[in-house]
Amino acid sequence: MSEPTVASPGRVDEAARDIRRRDLDHPAAGVDKSGGKVRGMFAEIAPRYDLVNRLLSGGIDIWWRHVTVSRAPPPASGSMLDLCTGTGDLALAYAAKAKDGVRIVAADFCGAMLAHGIEKGKKSAPDIEWLEADATALPFATGAFDLVTVAFGLRNIADTSQGLAEMARVLRPGGRLAILEFSLPKNALVRTAYLWYFRHVLPFIGNCVARNRSDAYTYLNRSVEEFPSGDRLATLVRSAGFSTIDMIPLTFGIATLSIATRSPAHD
Repeated sequence: MSEPTVASPGRVDEAARDIRRRDLDHPAAGVDKSGGKVRGMFAEIAPRYDLVNRLLSGGIDIWWRHVTVSRAPPPASGSMLDLCTGTGDLALAYAAKAKDGVRIVAADFCGAMLAHGIEKGKKSAPDIEWLEADATALPFATGAFDLVTVAFGLRNIADTSQGLAEMARVLRPGGRLAILEFSLPKNALVRTAYLWYFRHVLPFIGNCVARNRSDAYTYLNRSVEEFPSGDRLATLVRSAGFSTIDMIPLTFGIATLSIATRSPAHD
């Protein structure tokens, strides 16, 4: 069996560096999303990241990824990019469904997280290409992919608008973007219970089990509460160059799958 490959950066389209940053998203005042801080935090929790995810979600995150693969299936041919891949759970789910010959690239800015993904993929998906990359400056040619996915990572990108602009750039016109992200339930009763769990139970259990000193799971609940969702997120996605956005609430709205199509032309 072949060893997993690490993708070499593709041709960087210098014109992409001129993509105009938009002033539609406002960084949350209570969340420090500077690259070094967030990267270090994820590096610290990487060894127990999968365990904590299964524990805190009761395993329902596996179903959310299944829905993502079903509603935004891998291309019949060509290439796809799983951005902010972490330990590669979504990339591996896609690899299990993709036809032979479909190129799957899994990229993340935290090498420690990628290392765990590579180890998991050695037997089940040895052809996935793993790459350490910054979501706001992707090393791929314009229009390189047919599908871009990002699961529970969009809110961690320091500049959301720039990250979305880069996703649009590397997608071919007509290509699809699938964003799986936490959201806030609209039902008042569910929302109240969810926020209590997120603010009190999740940070305590997560930080203890992950044995981290960076309060990673305190950051998690704050980042979710302060990240734009619903119409605000749809506005950001459209402004980056996407259309026909379909937002699918999952599990009473505690997560949302947003699927958008790359516009044929976008300045």
